[in-house]
Amino acid sequence: MVFLENISKKIAKGFYIVAGTAIVAMMLLTVFDVAMRLCVTIYQRVGWEWLTYFKPVAGTYELVGFLGSVAVAFAMAHTSIKKGHVSVSLLVRLLSPRKQAVVGGLTDLFALSLFGLIVWRAVVYASHLQESGEVSLTLQLPFYPFVWGIGLSALAVCLVLVTDIIRNAAKVLEK
Repeated sequence: MVFLENISKKIAKGFYIVAGTAIVAMMLLTVFDVAMRLCVTIYQRVGWEWLTYFKPVAGTYELVGFLGSVAVAFAMAHTSIKKGHVSVSLLVRLLSPRKQAVVGGLTDLFALSLFGLIVWRAVVYASHLQESGEVSLTLQLPFYPFVWGIGLSALAVCLVLVTDIIRNAAKVLEK
């Protein structure tokens, strides 16, 4: 049990770093693109020739979308470990610790089945995208690596949920 928790925490931490890096990259790319667009606007209004070398980044919208999917997907496991998702526990708090563990286990079991479906469908969809060779319009970047990343991060959430289910089962079975 401890081994499984440590593995899931290490994976979640690594994925969380990837998610944070994606957010920083989105921010830097957006700021840089806005600055370049400002240079184009100034050149058009004032006519300073030295500003002709500054151009907006092609495909910024696509890159921000791809990085956004990385940021959201790769932060899920860490959020699950920290119990950062929205939950309504008003009535559950009134129950005994053993019954709380039962409710938590059932909830985690439901979430595990949901994220298992996400993994399965992401794998199927990523395989389809890879076979068809579908790419983005402007930069011609393939979509499938990002869908594979979503599936991989959902698999990490499944690992976290399995450890939570085992922990809740232990609470239910202890005297």
